Amino acid sequence: MKSLLPRRLRHEIEQPLESFQREMNRLVESFFGPETPSIQGVWAPSMDVAETENDVVVKADVPGMTADDINVTLAGNVLTVSGEKKDERKESKGSYSVVERRYGKFQRSVTLPAGIDSEKAQAEFKNGVLSITIPKTEETRAKKIPVKGEKQPAGKP
Repeated sequence: MKSLLPRRLRHEIEQPLESFQREMNRLVESFFGPETPSIQGVWAPSMDVAETENDVVVKADVPGMTADDINVTLAGNVLTVSGEKKDERKESKGSYSVVERRYGKFQRSVTLPAGIDSEKAQAEFKNGVLSITIPKTEETRAKKIPVKGEKQPAGKP
């Protein structure tokens, strides 16, 4: 679609907008730091951390990867998932006009609750989802404590 504005006028309008965008990017980077994914083009998988009665379960979306592309480490109660998603584009005579999928190395670390048994941790990769299950130690599992005493309030039959 052709612009209705003359080229010179279009440039005069676009240049301040580009300058504004650069300044906004600089402000965001100064606030969030240089590791912000949208600023540096770095990607990191989305993660869910859930605590059940007996386990801590972490799930990470890593589509387009294989189990061999992913590393999982547990140091104390800090779980780190890292890896590299390979660029799938092949050299061809055509060119890409839009590339939105992220590629490259990533690393995500999450601090898990105390009282986990790292020796029994298990990781499974299926359908682009990494599932990590870390059992809680016996001491940290919730225990039901029976309440002794009257079954009915006093004075009621």
